[in-house]
This record gives sequence, C-alpha cells and structure tokens, in this order.
Amino acid sequence: MSLIPATILTGFLGAGKTTLLKRVLTEAHGQKIAVIENEFGEENIDNDILSVNTEEQIIQMSNGCVCCTIREDLRSTLADLAEKRRKGELSFDRVVIETTGLADPGPVAQTFFMDDEVAGSYLLDSILTLVDAKHADTQLDTRQEARRQVGFADQIFISKTDLVAKEAVDALIHRLKHMNPRAPQKAVHFGEVSIAEVFDLKGFNLNAKLDIDPDFLKADDGHDPHHGHDHAHQHDHDHEHSEHCDHPHHHAHDDDVKSFVFRSDRAFNPAKLEDFMGAIVQVYGPKMLRYKGVLYMKGSDRKVVFQGVHQLMGSDLGPKWMPGEKKQSKMVFIGIDLPRDVLLQGLEQCLG
Repeated sequence: MSLIPATILTGFLGAGKTTLLKRVLTEAHGQKIAVIENEFGEENIDNDILSVNTEEQIIQMSNGCVCCTIREDLRSTLADLAEKRRKGELSFDRVVIETTGLADPGPVAQTFFMDDEVAGSYLLDSILTLVDAKHADTQLDTRQEARRQVGFADQIFISKTDLVAKEAVDALIHRLKHMNPRAPQKAVHFGEVSIAEVFDLKGFNLNAKLDIDPDFLKADDGHDPHHGHDHAHQHDHDHEHSEHCDHPHHHAHDDDVKSFVFRSDRAFNPAKLEDFMGAIVQVYGPKMLRYKGVLYMKGSDRKVVFQGVHQLMGSDLGPKWMPGEKKQSKMVFIGIDLPRDVLLQGLEQCLG
C-alpha cells in the first residue's frame, strides 16, 4: 500500500486556517481527506461545522472527508487512522494536521521521521503557514512561535492583504523572504486557497528541486553569498546599504529567525562534512528549523540532496551531474540566532 501523504497546516491566530479547513471538510473536491484537529485550538472547527457535541473522536463528513479531534498524542492518532484505513473501516487519501496557532510545527514534523509506525504509513508532504497581513508585523515582533512557523514553511499563504496598504504588504513579503527564502509566498483571500495549491507540494521530497528565491541570492542583505565565509568586515555597511535599498523597511526588523546560504564550486569531503554537520546539529539542533541543500561531493558523479528539521538530518543520492553542468553545492539554513560565521567557516573547512 502506498504511503499516505500528510500536510501540516500552521499559522497565526485568525490567519484563516479554519476557513481553509472548512473548505477541505465540506467542499465537493472529490478527495477524501482526514483532518486532524488539535483540540486545544482557539477556534474549534467542530463547533462551526458539526454543531453537535459528539463523544465520537472520528466523524465522517458528507463529502467523504473524515474529521478527527486529537484527545491524545498525535502519534497514536495517526497510527489509529492508518490502522482503520488498512482494515477498511475508514476511507481517506491524505491527512491534514492543523496545529494550534501557538504551536511550533517542528515536533509535529519530527513525528513523521522518528516513529517507525508512522513513517511506515505516512509521507510528510509539506508544511503550510498562513500569515495574516493585517497583524503579521506585531505577531512577528512579539511571538517567537509566529517566527518559527515562517521558518518551517514550505509554502506561505498571506491572507487579508486587502486590508492593508500595498507598501505594507511589500514590506511583509520582503521580511518573510529574509526569514525563509525557500518558501514561495502567495496572497490569498481570507485563507481561501484552491485545493491544488495545498497538496502534493513535495516540500519534504529530497529529490524535489531546491527552490531558493533567486533574488535572495543577489547579496540582498549586504553580504555577497559567494563569499559568505569572508564577510565579517561587511557589517559596517548595513546602515548605508539600507538607505539605497528598494525596501527601506526591511532593516527595521531584526528577526531572530533568519536564513543564509552557503555556496561553493569546490567539492565537499564527505567524511569531514558528516562529522561537522553531526556536531552542529548536536549543539544547535533545537534552533535549526529547516536546512536543505544540493551538494557536490568528492568521489560521486551524482548530486547529493540533503535536508533536516531540528536534529534530524537525511540525505539521498540525486540525479547525475549533466555533462557541462556547473558542479556546485548550494545549502540554505533557516534558524533562530544561528552562528552564521561558525557555520560558514566550518563548511568551508569541509571542502576538498
């Protein structure tokens, strides 16, 4: 039996998660979806849709979807759903997990890798984060959970853009891009997103192409990404840089969730890289939200694709380097107060 795709839906309070879930649970989209609701949620979908005080944990919806409220831990709920599906007691094609507005999606994502039973039944497709344009700046300024949710995202949906000025939306887009350059952003109306834009995004597929916004790589924050290891002297320029920058707002926020990119045309020594990354995740794992890369490895004619969430890292052999293709490693790190210099210098020492 093929693995069941799973999507984690996260986002700030009031960003439109419930609107999106309601559509999933009631619209005639022809897909059978199981929605797992964290019932500590501030907006309980049951009250809106089901308006019954039911003792039952799993409710079959009229469009073939299944709604399930977590009363215990996620692992046992996922195992229970997979078991019922195997026995033919429930029919569904995919799972959507809504985290509460204040949750860190990291532990939810880790469940799919750390637990053999869950890993044997499910495939984590992506983490979707909804951002409310009207309240985003305040939430990002004051709540680390909100910044973490952005850092984890494979796709960001920005809602309520019609309620704020275009300049404010542009500044928010720029801010989010600095925090997470690899998640595409899309403005949506109050969380109403077409189902096709929500599923099968392959955010955790190691062989999916590594998307990093190309503009982000253009020394956008005053550092030349090609020489990231030699940038200590550039910090002084940040203030003058901000004056001639197209986005005067983006230096106003010094978010603790940041991203940076490492690139090199020299091959990595596999043993050195493994030792270094192993040591780094031991120390900084809890602060490393997402990291991902396509690596040029000594002794391999194929690309090596790697990614991680917190302390969990995985790598896979990707396609062969094409004749004439420029061999290059490209890695992106998204985390909380990560020691950029330590990482970039360490990676530099793993080359050759």
